[in-house]
Amino acid sequence: MHKKKTVTLKNLGQMLLQRGLIDQEQFNLILTKGEAQAQRLTGAQQAGYSRRLQQVPEKPSPAEVIASFTLEVAGSGGRILTEDTITEMLASAVGLPYLKINPMKLDLELVTAHISRPFALKNLIVPVALGDGVLTIAVADPFNDEVIEELKDLTRMDFRRVLSSRNDILKILREFFGFRASVKAAEIEVGPSVDLGNLEQFVRLKMGHEIESTDRNIVSAVEFLLQYAFDQRASDIHIEPKREKSLVRLRVDGVLHNIHAVPKQLHPPMVSRIKMLSRMDLAEKRRPQDGRIKTAHGDKEIELRVSTLPVAFGEKVVIRIFDPDILMQDLDHVGFYPREYQLYNSYIRRPNGIILVTGPTGSGKTTTLYSTLRTLSSPEVNIVTVEDPIEMVMEEFNQVGVQTAIGVTFDKVLRNILRQDPDIIMIGEIRDRETAENAVQAALTGHLVLSTLHTNDAPSSITRLLDLGIPAFLISSTIIGVIAQRLLRKICPACKKDRAISPEEREYLGLKGSHKISYGEGCPECRGTGYKGRTGIFEIMDVNEITKSVIADHMDLAPLQEAARRDGMVPLRELAIRKMLEGITTYEEVLAVTG
Repeated sequence: MHKKKTVTLKNLGQMLLQRGLIDQEQFNLILTKGEAQAQRLTGAQQAGYSRRLQQVPEKPSPAEVIASFTLEVAGSGGRILTEDTITEMLASAVGLPYLKINPMKLDLELVTAHISRPFALKNLIVPVALGDGVLTIAVADPFNDEVIEELKDLTRMDFRRVLSSRNDILKILREFFGFRASVKAAEIEVGPSVDLGNLEQFVRLKMGHEIESTDRNIVSAVEFLLQYAFDQRASDIHIEPKREKSLVRLRVDGVLHNIHAVPKQLHPPMVSRIKMLSRMDLAEKRRPQDGRIKTAHGDKEIELRVSTLPVAFGEKVVIRIFDPDILMQDLDHVGFYPREYQLYNSYIRRPNGIILVTGPTGSGKTTTLYSTLRTLSSPEVNIVTVEDPIEMVMEEFNQVGVQTAIGVTFDKVLRNILRQDPDIIMIGEIRDRETAENAVQAALTGHLVLSTLHTNDAPSSITRLLDLGIPAFLISSTIIGVIAQRLLRKICPACKKDRAISPEEREYLGLKGSHKISYGEGCPECRGTGYKGRTGIFEIMDVNEITKSVIADHMDLAPLQEAARRDGMVPLRELAIRKMLEGITTYEEVLAVTG
């Protein structure tokens, strides 16, 4: 009888050494300290997984142990040797395809329908695809041939193996089986679905199912969903009721992805659970509501802003995720070019005046404003914000939430704020003449005011204020500068490739000469999208003597745009093209974001 092959620290280290991923010194470190490192990892993992999976998995794999040393890949200039890199090398060595599991491309039913949770956990396997009668399963152990034979006997199906990291497989087993188990158990307890085919019947039936919001299975399903969104770096969670089901979608890097389809009878209790967590009125389902949840992910607090909206088949819920690491950044890391950074930095150091930040929803205005306030925050200054609603609760600021229902509006709060001895005032948005007039009054009385407007570019903000009825001489004397911004998706560094720009593309963008531009092929790191993360572009119009003379003439938008460009303002399109030529973003993204 042949002895079963196994992957050990020694033979895995030798493979890495032979392929030049580590050097001899690193190999010696693995041999001498590997076992002790494995023991430490085992203790830490047992504490976490025993609670989440109700079963302690085996000790960490050799790939996990080696990755935990955070070794540099030999000759790579600082690239860290990760578990994924090691697993990909191992797959190549044993002749199996490597798969970096993308949770957003997996089907919940496929993962959980063919193999039981205990069997999957015991053997560290997870189904990832089904086609032509062949079920593709991701395995952590490339030499576990017995599991294939056992599966064939149990299911009478053909199988194909791919190799994935142990951590990826455990994460899928935890999140997918946990969510699936919670949904199934809740579905049984809720009972058969009700017909929501017409709106009159929906109004009559929606008084039911309230008690389900405290059921432990619904609680677990919502918690799995939130943790999953955090792990995927999502900025928003959409829970949308449809005719036959409830659809769960995540927005990642500005793009929505379908994630789960939940039985329609579970939609009301899931919504009730979220409304309970965000302190909304559970009984009110006819009007939109806003709420917030503060929770933790890892070692940091995360703020969730929750919005409900009655739609044809029930209440739609959107949860916006405010990660402090993203919302509060250093200003020199958000994407400013030197000219724009120098200008903006000079604006926020002024003792008084108005700084306007413009752009559509999702363009990063909140990040810019909060990052600015954090930069300016100190014991010597009193910062007061007026927001609708408060985006993220920060201890350093005095934040006031607008409550229109009881008469607490932007303009009324602003009138009272001036009695609170503020130094810096942040207004969530200038929407009407009264708010604009109060902002101007605050600037005239010696306060620095930051606010937002919804306009397409920086010069349009001036015409918007004129439309609101603010006199041109007041605009010229109070506005310091206007920033229009957008967010561009960045090319994934792991699959970045270069190509020559085509004559048609060059002509469309008004470029001269030949240029190389970049794109992302799509890889496991970016979930096949070719993009990972976003960066900002900032069009800044300085309100100085050149632009003030045009504003004073009450002229149309075109002369103001021309004057701003003569003064050095770089339009958003040119900034985006610059990012493209630097290899940060793609031609397609330039067109998508700047029209």
